[in-house]
Amino acid sequence: QVQLVESGGGLVQAGGSLRLSCAASGLTFSRYAMGWFRQAPGKEREFAAAISSSAGSTYYADSVKGRFTISRDNAKNTVYLQMNTLKPEDTAVYYCAADSRGNPRGSGYRYWGQGTQVTISS
Repeated sequence: QVQLVESGGGLVQAGGSLRLSCAASGLTFSRYAMGWFRQAPGKEREFAAAISSSAGSTYYADSVKGRFTISRDNAKNTVYLQMNTLKPEDTAVYYCAADSRGNPRGSGYRYWGQGTQVTISS
């Protein structure tokens, strides 16, 4: 059974930083691209960042480029999202996803975590 467990969310002031983690189990982690998505209140879930299985390629939404960094540790079966210079509009539930099925920016990932809340105060 595949499990993706996000952690690291919380409440921070605008301009601050957070680091999200997603621990994966039940799959051969190093084989799969991983992604982070987010869903703000009243909005659809949107792509934030993704990383290829070998970490050789990374992808970012324009809204987070230059502020967020995705990385992974295949030895620890964990993917990270370092978020800097946070803005109130970054407030959302952040979801980890595994196995992009060839489209790292799309929402067709096979496996999803339960999400972690990130709230940015102004």
